[in-house]
Amino acid sequence: MPSRILPLLKAIRQAGGWVVSTQFTLVPGKGGEPFISNHLKKLRPFLGKGDFSPASWGNSLVDNLQPADITVEKIAYSAFYQTRMEYSLSKAGIKTLFVCGIVTNGGVASTVRDAHVRDFQTITLEDGCAAFSKDTHNLAIQSLKTVGEVMKIADAISLINGN
Repeated sequence: MPSRILPLLKAIRQAGGWVVSTQFTLVPGKGGEPFISNHLKKLRPFLGKGDFSPASWGNSLVDNLQPADITVEKIAYSAFYQTRMEYSLSKAGIKTLFVCGIVTNGGVASTVRDAHVRDFQTITLEDGCAAFSKDTHNLAIQSLKTVGEVMKIADAISLINGN
């Protein structure tokens, strides 16, 4: 997936836009055991000490997509929930979000919906997202069409380039 996203990031950077990366983070408590919400622990019982801890492997933007202009740690599905996302976007003058990543029906969907209610224009990149199954991904994409635009990465690049 990163190889599909890279041309989009290049277009955004060439147009003077911002690349924002969100990092799912499990905040370590005493002894390094992470704080995990009950529902997430039930869904992902394998998560434990060291997983997604700040600055660890899995808690950073993929190497070939770097650098991010803004990095936001998130502790839940939505990149807006208890983070500095809205403040950072506002200060940077960002009004339109091209959203990609994993998991389509989790973090992507929650972030798009939260952005929508905060009056950001959202464009979900259908081929820039993934879920644990194709059917789940497709259902989430269909649902997101009710709160914002959905398009392919190539179409987003054309939009950015004014084509």
